[in-house]
Amino acid sequence: MTVSKHSVQNLVHHFLVASPYLADPRFRGAVIYMCEHSDDGALGLVINHPLDIHLGEVLEQLDLHGGELDLPVFSGGPVQPERGFVLHPAGSGWLNTTKVTDDVLLTTSRDILEGIGRGEGPEQFLVALGYSGWGEGQLEAELGSNAWLTCPANTDILFRTPWNERYQAALALMGIDLNQLSESVGHA
Repeated sequence: MTVSKHSVQNLVHHFLVASPYLADPRFRGAVIYMCEHSDDGALGLVINHPLDIHLGEVLEQLDLHGGELDLPVFSGGPVQPERGFVLHPAGSGWLNTTKVTDDVLLTTSRDILEGIGRGEGPEQFLVALGYSGWGEGQLEAELGSNAWLTCPANTDILFRTPWNERYQAALALMGIDLNQLSESVGHA
């Protein structure tokens, strides 16, 4: 007898927003942009936890132009923190680019960083080191334990909202006021 897998709600191009009940301190206050999600697992990038390094430093380490770029580089997650990812709107053809949606692409090749350093890259972009990943059924279990809130992603939040306002902006998409969230369960 074969057991069929139940289709999961596809969370590609959704935000995962850390709930106050999420136990993992690495994801406290995190907003994750979901790039892949299937029955086999999921991959996303934290879009609001900047590292203590700016993009110019990364470009200099790679011997690329653009050392003056004082833009944040985000900790995309704890998996493969040495691997770089660039989220950007659709546009020029870069190597190793995956289409997330018609409006958002994910590129993992050096050529996009070369373009950004020369001022020839996409006008809007987000650079992250590492990613957040879940194995088969893991994300669904976390969703079932109320670790994450979800909502469809918004490219304004992704590319135009300052990083330190993204958590509140994502919650506002769901109609949630941060001041009304409690970090503990209590009785009235």
